[in-house]
Amino acid sequence: MAKKEQKNKKQDIFSEEKLLLDLPPEFLEKIKQAKKVLTEFQEKALKEMDKVIAIGILPPPKPREGQKEPFEKISILALINDQEEKNKNLLLDKVLKQGDKLAKEIDEKLIDPQPMLLSELKQACFDQKYDIINLIAMGAPTYDPKDILKALKISEIHKSMVLKKFDKYIVSYIAMGSLFRGDATSHDIDVTVIVDDTDVKKMSRIELRDKLGSLIRSYGYTAEEMTGIKKLFHVQVYILTDFWDAVKDAHPVMFTILRDGVPLYDRGVFMPWKSLLEMGRIKPSQEATESFFDTGKKLITRGKNRLVSVAAEDIYLAVLNPAQAALMLYGIAPPTPKETIQLMEDIFVKRDKLLEQKYVDILANVVKTFKDIEHFKIKYIKGVEVDKLMDDAEDFLKRIDKLFKQIQEKREKESLIDFYDDAIKITRDVLTLEKVEKVPSDDLVKTVKEKLVSPGLISEKQLRNLNSLLKAKEDYEKNKLTRQEVEKVRKSTQDYIKSLTEHMQFKRGKELERTKLQVKYGDKYGEVLLLDDVAFIIKDIDAKEKDLEKAKITKEGGLENIEKATYEELESHIKDIKMPKHVFLKEKIFEDLKKVFGKDVEVLVNW
Repeated sequence: MAKKEQKNKKQDIFSEEKLLLDLPPEFLEKIKQAKKVLTEFQEKALKEMDKVIAIGILPPPKPREGQKEPFEKISILALINDQEEKNKNLLLDKVLKQGDKLAKEIDEKLIDPQPMLLSELKQACFDQKYDIINLIAMGAPTYDPKDILKALKISEIHKSMVLKKFDKYIVSYIAMGSLFRGDATSHDIDVTVIVDDTDVKKMSRIELRDKLGSLIRSYGYTAEEMTGIKKLFHVQVYILTDFWDAVKDAHPVMFTILRDGVPLYDRGVFMPWKSLLEMGRIKPSQEATESFFDTGKKLITRGKNRLVSVAAEDIYLAVLNPAQAALMLYGIAPPTPKETIQLMEDIFVKRDKLLEQKYVDILANVVKTFKDIEHFKIKYIKGVEVDKLMDDAEDFLKRIDKLFKQIQEKREKESLIDFYDDAIKITRDVLTLEKVEKVPSDDLVKTVKEKLVSPGLISEKQLRNLNSLLKAKEDYEKNKLTRQEVEKVRKSTQDYIKSLTEHMQFKRGKELERTKLQVKYGDKYGEVLLLDDVAFIIKDIDAKEKDLEKAKITKEGGLENIEKATYEELESHIKDIKMPKHVFLKEKIFEDLKKVFGKDVEVLVNW
């Protein structure tokens, strides 16, 4: 391992306190006092000892008879990666000497280095010598970048829980080979548990597999909590008969378990199978061979179908949907695929010149490919063709993303014209209310100042807003307007329009009061609006839902053709008519009011 990597992997030996909890309290205290010495050993071991992949503190041995202190030295495991080493004995001698040398240099009375080859640890499991695994589980990893010691710790704790509860049924507890490879890059921890179902009488094999499997996996979560090890701990549970059937049928998963698995517990079943596999004595049946060959052909066919599916669905939708979205943003309802191609060309390429023709061609080619697949004109598509479609689709999406921004900018600038038209129209309407009509465009600002600002009808601020709008209109026509400026003018124009609208409503409201005729009948109050040649009648102004009627005003001043009306009609009529200065009541209307409200109707004055 390079020195730079070692430095990055350096680990405080007390950084994960949960991993120290299994150590005796007095031994833990001794470790804390020796922290400086242990840290120095670890740093030097990583620099000076060959192929160290993990370092951990081992628990103290049991005290000998008459021994006062159960431990004299702190045993330190240094795990050595010998996976690619041809002369393993030579490497072991070398690291033993390196460990002894470091102990003498640092403190040989306190620390006891115990280098161990990874292959030794693995062989110990094959030989059913699990003592070293137990010691690692009770110890504490201090340097473990490949998570080998942590994986063994959590696996051993989980195994102990499983055996304590289901010892009668457990045949083998197997750690997958990645835990024992010095070059392992996966941070997952995988174990396999084989359950004996050959003597089950009280439940079916399926029940045994499901019930025990569920409990055994749940203990995995408990082991994770106990250790605090933040790794994915995967537990696979097989019943013995299913496992054996899968081995006979040459299932690749079972062959992988037998070939690479390392038993942390075995009742004489797993290791014989493993040896038979290595001897070439476990061979698949002819049926299994043919089945796996057929599986290969099926997978090839499925792979081809997936390529077709990618072209037919994924790429097709990946370009069609954004294209339709661009048209929708432009204000066009979602078109058909064929219409989408034509509209993209007509609007964005030819008319507005926002898009290049090549992108419409990409869309057309993808749609055509999809249609050819859909109609079985294309039954198979090569990977290189899918790659080309995929590259075109990615290029298309990048360009459509840019088109979205172009459309947005165009719409924002066009919205400025709408604001301008609305603002000028309401300005002229308000001036008309103030008896000023037909003002030339060049005199509009001057007139607003004289007739609306100076009398205090609107504020000086609104005059500035009007000037800003007119200046923005000029800049827009010169194509000098930025998006930020459009947004600023939009807000100021909204404020201007709102101010003039409020003034108009106030003015109209006062004029409208002159047209109102209030009446009382019984304990209810009504209202009649006399607007030019039409009257609008509200029979009960206190009702939650005020019904509205309208009637024609006759030449004699009466009401005829009374019918239901809507408030939209009322608003439209108020907006379109010129309010009268005076409203005159003729005798005929009093007679007709009795028909509408009853004989006891009273007309209210100054209500």
